[in-house]
Amino acid sequence: MALFTDDAPPSGEHPHRPGRSGRAGWIVLGVALTIGLILGVTPSPYVIEKPGPVYNTIGAANHNGTETPLITIPGETVYPTKGSLDLLTVSLVGNPDNRPSWLKVAAAWLDPSQAVIPIDAAFPPSVTTRQRDEENQAMMVDSQQDAIAAALTNLGYDYPTVVSVVSLPKDSPAQGIMKAGDQVVSVNGATVADIGALRKALKANGTETPASIGIVRDGKNLTVQVAPVKSSTAVVVGINVTTSYDFPFDVKIQLDQVGGPSAGMMFALGIIDKLTPGAIQGGADVAGTGTIDQAGTVGPIGGIRQKLEGASAAGVDWFLAPADNCNEVTGHIPDGLKVFAVKTLDDSLAVLDAIRTDGDLAKLPTCPAG
Repeated sequence: MALFTDDAPPSGEHPHRPGRSGRAGWIVLGVALTIGLILGVTPSPYVIEKPGPVYNTIGAANHNGTETPLITIPGETVYPTKGSLDLLTVSLVGNPDNRPSWLKVAAAWLDPSQAVIPIDAAFPPSVTTRQRDEENQAMMVDSQQDAIAAALTNLGYDYPTVVSVVSLPKDSPAQGIMKAGDQVVSVNGATVADIGALRKALKANGTETPASIGIVRDGKNLTVQVAPVKSSTAVVVGINVTTSYDFPFDVKIQLDQVGGPSAGMMFALGIIDKLTPGAIQGGADVAGTGTIDQAGTVGPIGGIRQKLEGASAAGVDWFLAPADNCNEVTGHIPDGLKVFAVKTLDDSLAVLDAIRTDGDLAKLPTCPAG
């Protein structure tokens, strides 16, 4: 009778010659490796959203190799700040010319901090990557001006505002009546101080009768009649407008390689903090996001879940989110992060004041954790 040990094969077997099951295993492994290689190099029709850099609006960031304050207000009294009022960004992995591989997309699908979206949703076929970048940069510039306007309005400063026509769509009811460069000063005799006032006045006019719109064209005051139409839930006259402001002093915002309008609210809070004695949040670290207009209305933004993850990774405890984004926030709040729902700049300031004074935060609106 033969005796066997654990490290020797039974008599008659060959230790280095795999059986059929062994060969099948190697074949399966080879196929898997081949598929993995193919997925690793084959471009997908998606792009990936992931948390981007976090910037402290009352701090500094690199600009041309030098740490430069994000907000400077030359010639005005500014006060020391403490803590942080962070704006969040979203990084986009991929573009039409350099699409991420299926392997990267698969990994992103499994990562709760990332989102996978169709490439056409991020880069419409009719818009080039360069055009998209330029549009995002223009929105950032506009949002910075709106942030300054919101902050100075909140602090009680008066300044002239001009609402100007930028363009008219081809099917605009104002075609042949208004043109690019016109300044809109009134609707039915009521002064139009900003875009919000224009929308409100047109809504009050309705679509049954033409609106009398006061304009300034080439330095001359004119009144034109335009019949408004319904567009979704709004009443419009088919003009694309922009707002420009004549501020009482300069406020400079410097942030490189970041586009879009979603930093508006945090810039407004940063400006208020610099122009107000004491730290408005008591020196705490607070993050947030949201568009802003001159009246201080906070609007929804994209990439909210990636921004929540970015705030959590930065070690922030408090987060200010547009109330209109709460449906995307609930169920996706990182552990340890408290998310407050804000509709206006005053709502945000109320949260910061409660943090500063150790007030009752439980009384303030939040996005439910889920």
